[in-house]
Amino acid sequence: MKKEELIKSLKNKKFPEKIIQAFKEVDRSKFIPKEEKLIAYEDIALGIGYGQTISQPYTIAFMLTLLEVKDKQNILEIGSGSGYVLELLSKLNPHGRIFGIERIKRLAESSKEKLSNYKNIKVIYDNGSKGLKSEAPFDRILVSAAASEIPVKLIEQLVVGGILVAPVKDSIVVIKKNRKKNQIKEFHGFRFVPLIEE
Repeated sequence: MKKEELIKSLKNKKFPEKIIQAFKEVDRSKFIPKEEKLIAYEDIALGIGYGQTISQPYTIAFMLTLLEVKDKQNILEIGSGSGYVLELLSKLNPHGRIFGIERIKRLAESSKEKLSNYKNIKVIYDNGSKGLKSEAPFDRILVSAAASEIPVKLIEQLVVGGILVAPVKDSIVVIKKNRKKNQIKEFHGFRFVPLIEE
């Protein structure tokens, strides 16, 4: 599949124009091993080494749509892996701040290098299951690995009105933080690498 075909497929699935535009601008092949480059734009998850994957573009587009990113936001991605989603987030939030936490040192280092041109992205080598208190509160938090239950500690690091999108077991859960009762929606039928919780 060529990049144009992937973009066409995302358009057919009626994703928002700004998300499609971000996929147009970001080169997925930059974030995967050499041996995967020929299939960089297939709509599938690809291995990036260390038992980790770069998610299927459809799944990423779906999660970014649920995240409702606006410019000038403070955003955290947990399990930022190769850095692909961080670059997509930067296209959606060019004047905001974006933090990626990755627990595998080599992935954290290589993504930091690949994204060094972006002044609004900071990659941190750490276990992200506890979030990033030092830079909280966040407008948006995206978790890119599956937790065993809804990550309550992360909701605490959201602003009121903020949104958390996280895989929980085989579902994607969206939580909108409210003063009284948080709104929770669940979408079934997804697979992710597990979030390593401390």
